[in-house]
Amino acid sequence: SSLSSTRSFTKINMSSSASIEIATNLQGVQDRIAKCVQECNRPEGSVKLVAVSKTKPVELLMDAYNAGQRYFGENYAQELMSKASTLPADIKWHFIGPLQSNKAASLVKNVGLDKLACIETISTIKLANKLNNAVESILSSSDGEQNKEQKLGIYIQINTSGEDTKSGISTMEEAKELVTSITENCKCLKILGLMTIGAPGDYSCFDRLVAFREVVANTLELENSEDLELSMGMSGDFEEAIMRGSTSVRVGSTIFGARDYSKK
Repeated sequence: SSLSSTRSFTKINMSSSASIEIATNLQGVQDRIAKCVQECNRPEGSVKLVAVSKTKPVELLMDAYNAGQRYFGENYAQELMSKASTLPADIKWHFIGPLQSNKAASLVKNVGLDKLACIETISTIKLANKLNNAVESILSSSDGEQNKEQKLGIYIQINTSGEDTKSGISTMEEAKELVTSITENCKCLKILGLMTIGAPGDYSCFDRLVAFREVVANTLELENSEDLELSMGMSGDFEEAIMRGSTSVRVGSTIFGARDYSKK
């Protein structure tokens, strides 16, 4: 019957149509980023796209990878470790979820410094110390292959919305203290920038992150605060974030669809 043949046809083509869809979605996001960057008179390529792939199966990540995407963001340590072990080695992983300090060492050791590009959620010296110790032990036990000068990139997470449900540092004073403490005690970490989640629809959160960047840049004695990245903006508001200075946007559902594939 025509119905059953249609059904089997759909099944056969499911995977290729999903691949095409992800490639199209990804291109759509990249085009929107490029257009926004241009309208803001910012340099081409000055905004990085981190594809948020938490709970998505590796097949979908491969579709995005095959369409040219290299930065992926994950929220769960176990899931990131498992994906990094099976996916191509030139993917740069960003950890963007809350990280328990007891998971820090295994995350760094399992994924490795070449693949783990950035931990975006640092707001305590306890977590920074754990990560620093993990990097130190990798470097001291490595046999010449590992660059001894290599550092783990981190962003300082700022709570710009004042919501109790959000993690992050909420005062400039705390930001100064944490940055000073990391600079003095965590020689294997490199502060690459700042990150915020913000309250949906409240774009002043983005402006607040920019203000925090000035404080952090001063504390680090950087001549140019723009040397620090700003990770802000998600599927619903990344254009607004770019207009306010974001250099890294975290986009998930617009690329991969809203469906949750996890078995949780």
